[in-house]
Amino acid sequence: MPELLARNVAQRGEGIAFIDGDREITYRQFDRMVSNTAAWLDAQGIVAGDKVAVWLVNRMEWMALYFGLAHIGAAMMTVNTRYRSHELEYILERSQAKMLVLQLNFRKIDFPAVLRDVGHAAAAALEQVAVVDVEGNAPAEILGKPTLTFDINALPDRLVPVTGSADALSILFTTSGTTSGPKLVMHSQRTLTLHSQNVAKAYGFEEDGVRLLAALPFCGVFGFCAVFAAFAAGKPIVLMDTFDGPTAAKLINRHRITHLFGSDEMYRRVIENVDGHDPFPSARVFGFSTFHPGVVEFGQSAWSRRIPMIGLYGSSEVQALFALQQVDRPVLERIEGGGLPASKGAEIRIRDIDTGTLLPVGASGLLEVRAATNFIGYLNNPEATAKAIDDEGFFRTGDVGFLRDDGSFVYQTRQGDAIRLGGYLVSPTEIEDAIKALPGIADVQVVAVDIERQTRAVAFAIALPGQELNEKQMIAATAAVLAAFKVPAHIWAVEAFPTTQSSNGTKIQRAKLRDMAILRMAASV
Repeated sequence: MPELLARNVAQRGEGIAFIDGDREITYRQFDRMVSNTAAWLDAQGIVAGDKVAVWLVNRMEWMALYFGLAHIGAAMMTVNTRYRSHELEYILERSQAKMLVLQLNFRKIDFPAVLRDVGHAAAAALEQVAVVDVEGNAPAEILGKPTLTFDINALPDRLVPVTGSADALSILFTTSGTTSGPKLVMHSQRTLTLHSQNVAKAYGFEEDGVRLLAALPFCGVFGFCAVFAAFAAGKPIVLMDTFDGPTAAKLINRHRITHLFGSDEMYRRVIENVDGHDPFPSARVFGFSTFHPGVVEFGQSAWSRRIPMIGLYGSSEVQALFALQQVDRPVLERIEGGGLPASKGAEIRIRDIDTGTLLPVGASGLLEVRAATNFIGYLNNPEATAKAIDDEGFFRTGDVGFLRDDGSFVYQTRQGDAIRLGGYLVSPTEIEDAIKALPGIADVQVVAVDIERQTRAVAFAIALPGQELNEKQMIAATAAVLAAFKVPAHIWAVEAFPTTQSSNGTKIQRAKLRDMAILRMAASV
């Protein structure tokens, strides 16, 4: 990472690296921030191999801390600003972070309230807590540890030697499922810099006029990889401290944004704030992942307005933006998850869920990935690491998909969400799309349950405002367009789906939907 920064300073020192509100920060200015931050970390006793937990929204301090830690060979433990007390407690205890950097006051996020319920025992490894944007006097202690101030604009100019290395642990991301305890995914400086350069080259970041809107949190692999692809290409990055649909829509046109990455939910909130045909004339690549049903209609509608929505694939383990669909494919294939890997050396294979045999092109099964940019393991969890990475170095993603003839692939669903119906592996999305096409339905989720010793699909549907749903009529209409084994045994009307927050947006909890289905069937007996 220090070499990547040094290259940008040498090649484009006075070029714009970041745009933060009305402030433009050049590569040379950012380099000075990083040097001073590395010196500050060194003065606090942070050394190679240490971990520092950073609990901040998107801001220059986050970037300076990451590069500063890389400079001295230490690692950042990312902390999602949406985490609650038990999640922060878990992260601090598992990571054994030596320092926590946080902001006590930020608009709607009540950091002090979260901290009040964190047990001090979980923070035993912490030696101190650094606070940014101190208003008045900072508390003398947080989590029972002494506090200090991190004011990036007041740091004296000071240089410390680069002691980090390409193979040093550089960052830890959390897997999803924080309520049950996530795994901490480790990446080295080598995997991160290589991936950033691969993405920059493969996804058009190196072209003239490129600008990225950093709308997703840096603390998540999705937001991180987008920012570092732009940085590797030496292109300006427009910061959003937290995502907001109307603001994002304005920033896209104000700064002539070409690249944007996020969830389908995020794009819906952006697009609903613009009118007309071709509302974002500067847009080139708007990559997205799907967290909610209805992506077909949404994607087609976006492309009809010249909004370049392109499906992609990634995870904490293989990094976000791992693959992106090709723009020259038909629209329906263009908006599917998956695509061609950014790294030409990446290997993708599909394995049968039941037999474990490798499958040919077109057959659905478990997706396995081997690439030089894969993660280096789960922190202090050799059992989980061994289970995830096979003897050949392939990462078992836990995702279901299939290969295409050109080397690209299509992501279909998570393994736990895939449904085996009538002897066939079925993606719930296929059934959801059929039900959503019926009148009066706003949204649908499909899960599988056992009914009389047979696996059957069941659905939960949200009605459009003012509409009432009739279960028998919906099942009959679905039976007219789906094979018999795919027709849901039940379609229940609900007001909302159970959800959880991640660094990339709101995700629907299918496991809770399955529990709801079992309870409803038991109650009807």
